[in-house]
Amino acid sequence: MNTLKTIVISFLAGLAGAFVFFQYQTGTNNLSLQNENIAVSDSQSIANFQSVSASLPSSADENIDFSLAASKATPSVVYINSISQSGASYSYWDLLFGGGGGQQTQISSGSGVIFSTDGYIVTNNHVVEAAEKIQVLYNKKQYEAELIGTDPSTDLAVLKIKEKNLPAITLGSSKNLAVGEWVVAVGNPFSLSSTVTAGIVSAKGRRINIVDDKFPIESFIQTDAAINPGNSGGALVNRNGDLVGINTAILSRTGSYTGYAFAVPVDIAKKVVNDLVKYGTPQKGIFGGNVVEYDYQNVKKYNLDANVKEFNGVLLENVDRNGAAGKAGLEAGDIITKVNDMQINSESAFEEELSYHYPGDKLTITYLRDGKSAVTTVTLLNKSGNTNLVKRQIISDATTGANLEAVDYGVKINKIRDGLFKQIGLPENYTLTHINRQQVKDPQDVIDFFGKYKGRVLLYGFNSSRQELPLQFYLK
Repeated sequence: MNTLKTIVISFLAGLAGAFVFFQYQTGTNNLSLQNENIAVSDSQSIANFQSVSASLPSSADENIDFSLAASKATPSVVYINSISQSGASYSYWDLLFGGGGGQQTQISSGSGVIFSTDGYIVTNNHVVEAAEKIQVLYNKKQYEAELIGTDPSTDLAVLKIKEKNLPAITLGSSKNLAVGEWVVAVGNPFSLSSTVTAGIVSAKGRRINIVDDKFPIESFIQTDAAINPGNSGGALVNRNGDLVGINTAILSRTGSYTGYAFAVPVDIAKKVVNDLVKYGTPQKGIFGGNVVEYDYQNVKKYNLDANVKEFNGVLLENVDRNGAAGKAGLEAGDIITKVNDMQINSESAFEEELSYHYPGDKLTITYLRDGKSAVTTVTLLNKSGNTNLVKRQIISDATTGANLEAVDYGVKINKIRDGLFKQIGLPENYTLTHINRQQVKDPQDVIDFFGKYKGRVLLYGFNSSRQELPLQFYLK
């Protein structure tokens, strides 16, 4: 009897095991099919995305190769050394008692892009703004570079070296650049020359509030291509090796790459370079009003109608009555929706559109006021409030032995040769703000003073690193 029970139990256990095994196999097959469905769904999403961005591979089997872009762009990117003197700040009491720290030479490095075969190079303003001397290293040669001009509002600068038949980079278009498109960054991070990294365009029209200027223009290309200190001023190119941006900044808590890098669009850079080469200074069309994002938060802040379907446009926050916008009849609270035929839906897009224009240009502005659409024409002005183009004025003076230029804060002094300023040890790119406690703004005032004055002289100003540097001496 016991034997029979054992046999029956064993038989039933076998049946149960077979049933469990069958269910397991069936379940496994169902799971595989579900996973395959997920994979097919993901592949379909990728295929749809690729149909929007033509530069991405058309199939999963196609290899992504950036060697063409690297080989075309790398010869057009140079290494830049920015050399300056730094030391402790001086005060009036240092002059009386002989205080103040000694100075030492500082060298910082960056990158630049060859824009023309005859030696014009574009870089970032912050790479060279503190420089008293600029060196360009290219093709195992070292060149002394001339600073042609700077544009702090876009953080761009143009240099010139004496060389011909240089490999100028091929210029692309940032307007045609698509989010999701592959890009390659070329530069000299951490003093490692000719470094190439790849990524995609993460976003366009980014405003990150890093430009320190009265009229900043920020409409950055955001990319996840690895960009680090030393990449500044280098090239951002598409897969064809065409320039689409000038690498400028990163967002990082550590100071190194964390996935967020930003470049000035090449379409903005083209105009800046042309202005600096032709006029020595950027030509800014001033709108005469400040815009902010048109969104629910700002609508509530300025007590505007929030009962709208979509927040399309930018909000005109304030208007200068004597400025271009005020003269055209625009008012604070207006919603600007179009500039000429361009739809405007962000502050950065508005700034970028303005950046392409000159003083005297007429813009057709479409706007909303009290829910009603209207159109007006705005004639852009320059910083002085007229429509004239501005040309950089530099005076070469034999007595002081230097070039003098009027700037926002005083008179900038550079190209110091044999003369008075060299004798007293005035550094390159020194900005003179006061002579004997009298403010100076015009180079001619400086020339007239040193042409006739005798006696004790107290100069006050700051060096290229923006350190206060008073100087005292006696003129016989």
